[in-house]
Amino acid sequence: MTPDDPDTLLAQTRAFNAELERLLAAVPSVDTVPPEQTRRARREGRGIFPAPVFLPDARTLDIDGPGGPIELRILAAAGAPTGAFLHIHGGGWTLGANDMQDVRLNRLAQETGLTVVSVGYRLAPENPYPAAPDDCEAAALWLLSNAGKIALGSATPLAIGGDSAGGQLAAVTLLRLRERHGITGAFGAAVLQYGCFDLSMTPSQRLWGERNLILSEPIISWFNDQFLPAYDREQRRDPDISPLFAELSGMPPAIFTVGTEDPLLDDTLFMEARWRAAGHATELRIWPEAPHGFVTLPMSVADAALCAEHAFLRRTLGVDPLAPR
Repeated sequence: MTPDDPDTLLAQTRAFNAELERLLAAVPSVDTVPPEQTRRARREGRGIFPAPVFLPDARTLDIDGPGGPIELRILAAAGAPTGAFLHIHGGGWTLGANDMQDVRLNRLAQETGLTVVSVGYRLAPENPYPAAPDDCEAAALWLLSNAGKIALGSATPLAIGGDSAGGQLAAVTLLRLRERHGITGAFGAAVLQYGCFDLSMTPSQRLWGERNLILSEPIISWFNDQFLPAYDREQRRDPDISPLFAELSGMPPAIFTVGTEDPLLDDTLFMEARWRAAGHATELRIWPEAPHGFVTLPMSVADAALCAEHAFLRRTLGVDPLAPR
């Protein structure tokens, strides 16, 4: 249960951060070991992240992608679906997988009635840019196709979202739908959790320093280099890479979530302001002293943030998982 008292919530967040920083200091930083080693450790539940829970009710479906089959992991709510949510996982375009947040995504499904479709996109450095956004674009187009509607049993409404690198990929996917296919309005809401929207690095990224609280400035730079090995800083401002620099007409209402102890704080603050200035409804949730990645961690503030996001989806899309369907 989330504490009602903000002071209690803040005290719990501070205590968690102190222990998290202590644990991170005792293990090799992700930028100093091969990505496959970190991937294997996280899948096996070794290190600072909780062991993933793979729900037996989740199903997988392969669709055609530009680099081969793309695996979609599907978690459905009880009863008839109210719509669908296209989820894009984080991990610096280098780590993570679409089956490692079943519990959190199942909660989203149950509390909104939306069928969650999580994209198993190709990872860097084996598959650098543009592999990941190409796969996410293909998944979005599939979701909008007759095949997607038949497979999921519901056409609308649709929402999209992701955390960290997944937030960047969700924004880029919306922009690609508009720019490459003339599609706007297909997704009625976006959930953007502490996304990296400027890969040339915002002030909060550059000023963060060596402190490792899930991310550090060296870790961010390393992730960017895995994803964009052949791009200099100016080239990384291409809107297809850094959506903060995009023209943002035709975007859906969005909720932006970030903690103040996150080196990507400016990315969210700047992106929300530009999204709002483009004329779109936004909700900005800044969680005091929450670290990067907090919605995936066993923290009280994560529960509060997810409650807010799911309420935003129900309100914005007009869905009620308890209504007769």
